[in-house]
Formats: sequence, C-alpha cells, structure tokens
Amino acid sequence: MALLNRNGEVIEPSSISDGANPAGGLAITPLAQWTPERGEGLLLEPTDEPEAAHTRAPLIAINFPAFSDGRGLSLAVLLRTRYGFEGELRAVGDVHPDVIHYMKRCGFDTFQMPEGRKLPPAANDANGDGARGNGASTLAPYSDYYQASVIHPEPAYRRVRRGA
Repeated sequence: MALLNRNGEVIEPSSISDGANPAGGLAITPLAQWTPERGEGLLLEPTDEPEAAHTRAPLIAINFPAFSDGRGLSLAVLLRTRYGFEGELRAVGDVHPDVIHYMKRCGFDTFQMPEGRKLPPAANDANGDGARGNGASTLAPYSDYYQASVIHPEPAYRRVRRGA
C-alpha cells in the first residue's frame, strides 16, 4: 500500500493493526480497542460517532469501505471543525485518486492507497509536478474554489476583493 501526503509524495505508512505497535510505525487501532492513554492512532468507521476524547489521538484514520460512501468526508469535517482535531487525519480503505482533492478540502492530510491502485500523476510522474498538459493534477485540479471548506473557512467572495 502506498501512502501519499497532501502534495502527492509517497511516504512511509503506519500500519493498521490489532493494537500491536509494529516496528517503524504507529499502530492504528480500531475504536473498540482504542484507549487515549496508549498513544496509538485511532481507526474510525463511517458509522462511528466522534467524541472529544478522540482528538487526543496523534493520528485518526477514517475508513472508506466503498468509493460511493461519503460519510468519511463528513466525519473528517466534524473532527476538524467541531472537535478541533489538529493531528494527522488519514483516509484509508477504498481511496481513489479522483477524490483526493475533495478529501484535502475536508481536512485529510494523508491518503493510503489500496494495493494495486494506480497513483495520481503528481505521485508517479517523472518530474514530480503532476502536470497533465494543462498545469492541473488530480491533487489540485482547480486554482481556487467558491465554497468554504476546512482549508479555507471563508467563501471566495469574502477571500477575494474585486475592483478597488
């Protein structure tokens, strides 16, 4: 499995485990076995309800069981906005390169690609710029957005002053 950061660079992944701390990585434990005192990462399913105690985890991984399941995006926004989670937020499961830019806007920091999944152009092109002929990549297909998001809490009409 490849783990990508927000810039599309491949980084060394922590492993999802049953609570045992693997060599060289942070264990990511499912909610049923997780306790804040152990200092492990937390794995949330889309059906899990976030709580303030979960923000004490150094890493929260949110599982996407299917490409069409967007509940993990809502969970990420709740963790970032309502609970003020500032640690690493990771998308795991059925993660597709086509939706990584939406995941970034919801507050995800890293993306664990399933085994055999083709990496987005920014992660596997020769010069690393992710260019597809028009200067865009799957990680940043647009130069700006109208809507507010976790990354930019204000909509474009409040961020940009036109015509002085």
